[in-house]
Amino acid sequence: MFENFKVFETEFAGRPLVVETGKMAQLANGECLVRYGETTVHVAATAATKPRDGIDFFPLSVDFEEKLYSVGKIPGSFLKREGRPTDKAILVCRMIDRPIRPLFPKDMRNDVSIVCTVMSVDPDCSPEIAAMVGTSIALSISDIPWNGPISGVSVGLIDGEFVINPNAEQRKISEMAVTVASTDERIAMIEAGANEIPDDVMLAGILAGHEANQHIISFIKNIQTEIGKAKFEYPSLKPNAEMLEEIKAFATEDIKLALDTDDKTVRDERLHPIYEKVHAEFDEKYPDQGAQIDECLYQTQKYIVRRWLLDEQKRVDGRGMNDIRPLAAEVDLLPRVHGSGMFTRGQTQVLTIATLGSIRDNQLLDGIDDEESKRYIHHYNFPSYSVGETRPSRGPGRREVGHGALAERALVPVIPPVEEFPYTIRLVSEVLSSNGSTSQGAICGSTLALMASGVPIKAPVAGISCGLITEGDRWMTMVDIQGLEDFFGDMDFKVAGTHKGITAIQMDLKITGLTPEMVKEALEKTHKARDYILDDIMLKAIPEVRSQLSTYAPKMLSTNVPVDKIREVIGSGGKVIQKICAECDVKIDIEEDGHVFIAGIDYEKCQRALDIVNTIVNDPEAGSYYNGKVTRIMDFGAFVEIAPGKEGMVHISHLDIKRTDKVTDVVNIGDSVKVKVLEVDDKGRLNLSRREALIDLDGAVPENTLSDRPRRPSPPRRDFNRGDRDRRN
Repeated sequence: MFENFKVFETEFAGRPLVVETGKMAQLANGECLVRYGETTVHVAATAATKPRDGIDFFPLSVDFEEKLYSVGKIPGSFLKREGRPTDKAILVCRMIDRPIRPLFPKDMRNDVSIVCTVMSVDPDCSPEIAAMVGTSIALSISDIPWNGPISGVSVGLIDGEFVINPNAEQRKISEMAVTVASTDERIAMIEAGANEIPDDVMLAGILAGHEANQHIISFIKNIQTEIGKAKFEYPSLKPNAEMLEEIKAFATEDIKLALDTDDKTVRDERLHPIYEKVHAEFDEKYPDQGAQIDECLYQTQKYIVRRWLLDEQKRVDGRGMNDIRPLAAEVDLLPRVHGSGMFTRGQTQVLTIATLGSIRDNQLLDGIDDEESKRYIHHYNFPSYSVGETRPSRGPGRREVGHGALAERALVPVIPPVEEFPYTIRLVSEVLSSNGSTSQGAICGSTLALMASGVPIKAPVAGISCGLITEGDRWMTMVDIQGLEDFFGDMDFKVAGTHKGITAIQMDLKITGLTPEMVKEALEKTHKARDYILDDIMLKAIPEVRSQLSTYAPKMLSTNVPVDKIREVIGSGGKVIQKICAECDVKIDIEEDGHVFIAGIDYEKCQRALDIVNTIVNDPEAGSYYNGKVTRIMDFGAFVEIAPGKEGMVHISHLDIKRTDKVTDVVNIGDSVKVKVLEVDDKGRLNLSRREALIDLDGAVPENTLSDRPRRPSPPRRDFNRGDRDRRN
């Protein structure tokens, strides 16, 4: 039945890689089922038979579909089916898109769709890597024009050694997570998160990944040779050479004058009449070819910018190749928020706001990996006004998700662990103006906002981009590319890090790949640039992390309790914990491992709640102090509850530092008081003293000693907690 069914096998980083094709999705242009260990991903590649009209770009879509059945989960939504892609799925789509897109013909306008369906997941074998390899195979054996193959690997660093495609346990302890995609000659894509890794170590890891890719590329080429289809012909929308040369000769000088400015708004205003002038000149000669004329104008602009850079080392805004646009950093722009910082680089401007919340504010995740929640969240918004356009806001797209994730990844290594800083942290970066590298502006703004809010980050982080222009064997890099250089250049190499090392990388290419020398130079230039940004700009705006949180931020305390004591803190039906929350005006979260997190606006009330929790799980000892609440009044003293179910008596002689004739002269029912435990008798009953607590904790000086005053005889001690049973005795 399946006469075209084929199976190909190899080993990939010590685990079996099996590729099956010809059995499933036989109507797709190319398809394969990739089995990596027990991870199974099906990839289908399809292409439209005709080009799409009225567009000036190659319409490629990549989807990474996370099926929760792959990990034995039922979706948690009301509909009980998968909904919109998770942020992680979107990031995988972008990661696969970036290395394959430059390998398609530049003049093709046929829609191409890649669908990667995750069908089963082995935690030790990454479905993302399986999907990237499967995409390369599906395209290579299809009839879709594509100049592959590529391969991708993940590179970890453990005990100073690089690990290719680390397993689940290795990923937890790895110092970096770097995904490297390659062609047979060059590095096609880099996506990295790292724990302040030095440039030379990062470069070595990238090259190790590139080398590991070569085995899989050879494997794919063998498959392509055996079963690959001939590539179909497509109608090229490339403008004819005669039209291009005519328009270039007609408009070059005008376009040079228009582009020669550092102001994006001025540039756009200058270009608009040139477009009108060119169309007025050539529309009649080339009827119904308006899109081709616009493409010629685009090619002319690209030609001018690249000639300036390669031949004259001239940038459109007059900067040198290693110069950064004017920079500015500010904090505390907004009242009442927990922290804010704004970073400006030329016409790129990003305002980031920090919000601190309790642990229960963690983001819950419903995906195919073992990450169920996260406490550090970064969101990135890119409104249309930031580029001078008019369109309604429709929520974050894939670009916004990707840039937000990059900025989030850059700061993760310096965020304090929950044990040191028991807060959920959310950052929101609002792009106010955009002319290149807004994601790197978001990284800098995030650092400013975190420092202003008092989050004790390990070190400040800055981000910067590096561009590239190539022509044959000639190439050159430039720091801090603006929008036009990104648009007409060959690379946007984004690197974030501290003084010590790299925390994140994302590389976008328009060419087939980079040489090791190009990668090395980009790392060197971005390191020098981010050191300058940190020292001369950001740390002058705020030299160190604030020592105190904002007045409006919740105060958070934490402790650990024995697991077998958790039920005592919660109480029957939650009565105990609800009572603590109501009495102290706090929120309490208890995790299964015994971590207790207490959040509230008033620090003293949080401390009171913490004391109560500690008192519940630890038996009071003589000499310890508590904040308690008066529950009953007797002639001879007051009973004070130091925790739910734990009550002691303060004798009238220990109520105050001066003589007390009447208990209600000092305390009343419901009052909060500080007490010291004087004694725990053999029945576990507590004798407390407010007087000793005032002396020890507040430095109060008694008017006279207890030995100087007449003592009234104490009545026989009764255990009033036992009620009528003791009274009958």
